[in-house]
Amino acid sequence: MRQIDHRPFVFALVLYLLAWLLGFPMRAQSAPLKEVECTLILDATSGETLYRDGVCDQRFSPASTFKVPLALIGYDAGILSDEHTPAWVPEFKAVKRDQKTVDPTIWEKDSVLWFSREITRRLGNERFAGYVSKFDYGNTDVSGNAGKNDGLTRSWVNSSLKISPVEQVDFLRRLLARKLPVSDKAYSMTEAILPTFQAGGWTVQGKTGTTRLGDSADKRSLGWRSLGWFVGWANKDTRNIVFARLVIDTKRSDTPKGPQTRAIFLKELPNLINKSK
Repeated sequence: MRQIDHRPFVFALVLYLLAWLLGFPMRAQSAPLKEVECTLILDATSGETLYRDGVCDQRFSPASTFKVPLALIGYDAGILSDEHTPAWVPEFKAVKRDQKTVDPTIWEKDSVLWFSREITRRLGNERFAGYVSKFDYGNTDVSGNAGKNDGLTRSWVNSSLKISPVEQVDFLRRLLARKLPVSDKAYSMTEAILPTFQAGGWTVQGKTGTTRLGDSADKRSLGWRSLGWFVGWANKDTRNIVFARLVIDTKRSDTPKGPQTRAIFLKELPNLINKSK
């Protein structure tokens, strides 16, 4: 009976163990990541699509664009009072630029994360989840990261809550039409504190969002892709629109992606609207 030569198998096993010990990659390379981009512009009243380009129906983290619904929630719940009240100092850990007294206007303009967390902390889990559900905002999942009990502080930042550009503009249309379950004051104050810009005769109000996708512990994963949002509404003469611009790079960017996305969109907006005529 012929004996099987086990030496090749032993040799292969030794090579595998050496590679594992030395930290060499043990899995096949995945397909190259592709850039994701969407520009979506709708007539605010009729809902007619005026311009659409790219992947617009895929959900991603809303990041700081969530400050728009959170402002509505904060004012409706009585946690926020007006443009400059309350003014809080940080209790949550804050990056250096946000270690200052912040009011609702500064919160939206400077996109201060700890201020958002103070609002959600005062709401509590039940009321917070209730508002997001009633708003039908994206997938409405504010549970946070599995097993970490961080829904109140992390759910909208590269975590459980996700929304597509299509859902962003739908939410904004309902906001402008005042078809959400909040008070008149909540609508007027949210519109008052949202940053305003000019673009070729258009008056634009909107909010940026920036985050990194996936598990940032693995530098080869999606965690090193930069995501940038700019969402809002604009008007010129009798025309009123809502919009969402989303850009996800194939790699990490050291430049904040949200403001960069906003700058490009504002520059392009007049031409995009002209194309829709």
